[in-house]
Amino acid sequence: MYLIFDTETTGLPKRWDAPITDTNNWPRCIQIAWQLHDAMGNCIEHQDYLVQPDGFNIPYDAEKIHGISTELAQEQGIPLSDVLEKFNEALGKTKFVVGHNVKFDLNIMGAEFVRGDVANPLQELPVLDTCTEHTASLCQIPGGRYGKFKLPTLTELHEYLFNSPFNEAHNATADVEATTRCFFELIRLGEFTKEQLDVQPDYLQNFKEKYPKEIQLLGLKHINLKKESAKIQERIKKSEDTHISSEEIKQNISELEDIDFVHLHNHSQFSVLQSTISITDLVASAAEHNMPAVALTDHANMMGAFHFVRAVSNHNRTVKAKNKEAIEKGETPIAKEIKPILGCEFFVCDNHEDKATKDDGYQIVFLAKNKNGYHNLAKLSSHAYVDGFYYLPRIDRKLIEEFKEDLIVLTGNLYGEVPSKILNIGENQAEEALLWWKSVFGDDLYVELMRHNQEDEKRVNPVLIELAKKHNIKVVATNNTYYCKKEDANAHDILLCVKAGEKQATPIGRGR
Repeated sequence: MYLIFDTETTGLPKRWDAPITDTNNWPRCIQIAWQLHDAMGNCIEHQDYLVQPDGFNIPYDAEKIHGISTELAQEQGIPLSDVLEKFNEALGKTKFVVGHNVKFDLNIMGAEFVRGDVANPLQELPVLDTCTEHTASLCQIPGGRYGKFKLPTLTELHEYLFNSPFNEAHNATADVEATTRCFFELIRLGEFTKEQLDVQPDYLQNFKEKYPKEIQLLGLKHINLKKESAKIQERIKKSEDTHISSEEIKQNISELEDIDFVHLHNHSQFSVLQSTISITDLVASAAEHNMPAVALTDHANMMGAFHFVRAVSNHNRTVKAKNKEAIEKGETPIAKEIKPILGCEFFVCDNHEDKATKDDGYQIVFLAKNKNGYHNLAKLSSHAYVDGFYYLPRIDRKLIEEFKEDLIVLTGNLYGEVPSKILNIGENQAEEALLWWKSVFGDDLYVELMRHNQEDEKRVNPVLIELAKKHNIKVVATNNTYYCKKEDANAHDILLCVKAGEKQATPIGRGR
């Protein structure tokens, strides 16, 4: 008996080598499908279940891949305990577990069995995988490690074996059907040995006689999970009716007319190969928009601090002279002096001294309240480069607690800890992270909101606002600026291509 199975999850683990008992490391299963076949390929049963989230939600980045929203899983799923019971019954009938890159799925379900405290044979059963160095040598796709061929995706293997694409990837039931087809085709072609299959010497010949032509799909109907989730979202939107009238918008604008806006999250040329903004351009842009202050928050370094303060001081001297001249003429001075706000965007990882595991951390913005705060930023930056440099200059929570005095913290962009956990892990974990930052910085913590008309921001911002209200944390609007004007976007894109070693013509998502 062969049990071919696949899962869809809430994301990816932080550590791929973690044991299944480290349940905090392994994502949650939100869909599982399997097919049970006898030795000659006859389908005995096929099952497909969505799992009701219990104490967690499905992050948006995971939903984008497989289409399963929290609402869909809650509405159409069944409790995890029921899923584990049914899966355990199927495991009791099989000789092998089969999958494509199946180690991941074994760990996912193994961790779920641990969470449920359910005994199972999953980790003891022999495994047959369709994603191996052998299938890589069949497909011969360049780009693997150490000059080898890369391990094929399920779509790539399917296309190699059947000369036709497989378009339903990331729906567990469709993935299982495609994996099953590939698996039995590999048996038919003799790519699995009788020793691997633990069968009689005539098994492979008998199998090929039964299937003289290529293996066909079972022809199961697969639900379009993205469309189902979209239907539920549309229904929720209609029921909530959050439409804001034009009168309310006008009222909001009128209330904000006399309120100054300050950019608190800006990168200069000292965020090397990432920003096109020179220090003088940053100050000039703030002055052009009549802003009373502007912040400099380069990545992990304070190299621009002196240049920034000097440029602002030069601007302020000019403003004072102009205002003095205006007063002498009996005119009202209109030029504003600018307050320089020194800051830094740090990469905050678990352990900045750990160089055994690649951990780029989360991007968090720190602003100095005064000279002592500046000194603490400088110390953090020094530690990041001297002790914490591993691919990137990094700090950790322990260092933050040591040098937190006179610092203000913003939760950061989508790569900040709280927004990133909302998107990739879950809202409960994001809330736990936010509470840690609040416990350390108190009233000096601000929830950072950005709005660039991106779908991921549209998902994150309502959650951030809700958490800010719930825990009485102030909110600030930022822009994470890497260039000053719209026409600079192309130059910025070229700069990123230089950094990545890519051509500008390379389609987004197709680069290295």
